[in-house]
Amino acid sequence: MEGILDSVVIGAGSAGLGASYFLKQQGLKHCVLERSRIGETWRMQRWDSFRLNSPNIRSILPGDSYSGADPWGALTHHEFVAYLESYVERHRLPVRTGIPVQELTRDDGHYRVATPDGTIRARNVVIATGNLNCPVRPPWSAELPSALRQIDSSAYRSAAALDDGAVLVVGSGQSGGQIAEDLALAGRSVFLATCRNGRWVRHYRGGSMLNWLTLSGHLDLPRRELILPSGKLPARPLLGATHTISLQSLSAQGVVLLGRFLGVDNGSLIFGDELDDHIRFADEVSADAKRLVDQYIERTGLQAPPAEDDPAETIEPRLPSPPIRSIDLAASGISSVIWSTGFTGDFGWVGLPGALDATGQPLHEDGIGVDPGIYFAGLDFASTRKSGTVPGIAEEVARLVDHLAKR
Repeated sequence: MEGILDSVVIGAGSAGLGASYFLKQQGLKHCVLERSRIGETWRMQRWDSFRLNSPNIRSILPGDSYSGADPWGALTHHEFVAYLESYVERHRLPVRTGIPVQELTRDDGHYRVATPDGTIRARNVVIATGNLNCPVRPPWSAELPSALRQIDSSAYRSAAALDDGAVLVVGSGQSGGQIAEDLALAGRSVFLATCRNGRWVRHYRGGSMLNWLTLSGHLDLPRRELILPSGKLPARPLLGATHTISLQSLSAQGVVLLGRFLGVDNGSLIFGDELDDHIRFADEVSADAKRLVDQYIERTGLQAPPAEDDPAETIEPRLPSPPIRSIDLAASGISSVIWSTGFTGDFGWVGLPGALDATGQPLHEDGIGVDPGIYFAGLDFASTRKSGTVPGIAEEVARLVDHLAKR
């Protein structure tokens, strides 16, 4: 039986591997436990044509530098998984795969991590499983007829894998917008139930919009300034991995745009009348982001090409007239529903009183848990707008491991 470790890292995704890198740099004895394979979520919860939204040059982990030929390109998820595997090998990180954590408890001043292979004791635990791995559906999904195939965006693979017929995509965030386009390009009939979600262009003034927003500090905005009056955090703007995707451009590709999906009534799907507002809101968010970049370029005196119109934003939307408020399911030809309505985290194995809130999600301050020695790495919006993304990992885990090392 091994002695007490300085730390156990739970999860061998990008955040967990980044934490392991810094723990090794600090000379701290640790191990990384992964329930299945390295990068399992990237393997199993991405569709076939998926690519990372962050450019290649900003999709690297701590200790690495980009040396490829396409710095502003976008990796496929398969390429990113291969990169994670090579990262473990090159940095000789102590990853143990196929070991799920059954329970995390505290005993005699140390943390006990129970696994099928036995219990590991550690002074600290870095929980890097993320909080975007359990899909969330609205309650009325249970009211849809059983003959209608329902899947979550994380289970979508390709248009060919779905039953014949039209597809209803619910949610127009990053996954919903990208999947709707994937289906339309495959020639499928697509209905998209939209939501009030922003949009960013892919390229602007000669560079990647994500890179501009990184350089300008926009992605460093603190979590507390992002919280909406409802107490919730905003969804990330719709962003195509290689090109701009807008509600307008989707409609021009034949996607039928609808308002918010409200539920089922007497065999009909019911939708709200907010479509115009959703389009307008996305336009405003895009314009605001461009304005921030313009101000940054002017403030720093950088030489950048003038702004150019993006075809995805200038194309005229093709909207149903009159707006569609209800769809007779039997007559619609819809055979599949893809829920792109968000995710939450599975922390049911955390047996530490007070570590989680009433909804079972982590209580933390900038990723530092309530219990001394408990850390959460890779949470969406944990401390800034950048938290939870690959480009935000190096900065976040360096800070958490530094705090851990000083305990």
